[in-house]
Amino acid sequence: MLYAIGAGEQLVGVSDYSDYPIAASTLPSVANYASINLEAVLALRPDLVIAWKTGNPQADIARLQQFGIKVVFSDPLTLDDIATELRFLGEVTDNTQQANAVASQFSQQLAELRAKFQHKKPVTVFFAMSTAPLSTVANNAWPQQMLHICAAQNSFASAKGDYPQVGIEQIIAAQPQVIIQAQRDNVVADFSYWQRFNTLPAVKKSQYLTVNADYLYRTTPRTLLGIKQLCEGVDSYR
Repeated sequence: MLYAIGAGEQLVGVSDYSDYPIAASTLPSVANYASINLEAVLALRPDLVIAWKTGNPQADIARLQQFGIKVVFSDPLTLDDIATELRFLGEVTDNTQQANAVASQFSQQLAELRAKFQHKKPVTVFFAMSTAPLSTVANNAWPQQMLHICAAQNSFASAKGDYPQVGIEQIIAAQPQVIIQAQRDNVVADFSYWQRFNTLPAVKKSQYLTVNADYLYRTTPRTLLGIKQLCEGVDSYR
């Protein structure tokens, strides 16, 4: 998001897996989802730390604040929150003009995708987070929000938890028309696990769909590319 709003040159450090754009991968990584390297952060002498409220350890955040470092939180929970977050980051980094423009464009394109796909004939799908164990998406998980836009009907949308484990018997009962997996660009999707379950409509017709994992799981303006890829893929099986 920071690069999208023109704040890329202000960055002095990042967290693990910050690899887009390429410039981000050249900066020192000083944190991951489990911990923050306090010494490394202090050595960079940042004016501001942008933290993940529900991810970064609160004890580490408190230590940074004790050292007098300003900390703000980024934690978008819905697709519409991305535009709000872009504007907020624009304010705290003094890039309001570009941030507002990017946010407005994001909201407009998101609305266009909803208008184009959300009211189409539903297609039953199974979104495979993993096969060992079998797990999927539900409720407010990012992919579930995108499936809703695509009129992709997920039988597990109301299951307990955002990423529930399920049994193969439940999937067979749901009879999905399409099986969806997210993969990184450099990984070839493997749907061989499903071949033994030829009572599934998706398997009978070889209706499998691969979507770029970075587009789906990272809350950035590129999320729109993931929604478009997902919706067009589902649409091709209507």
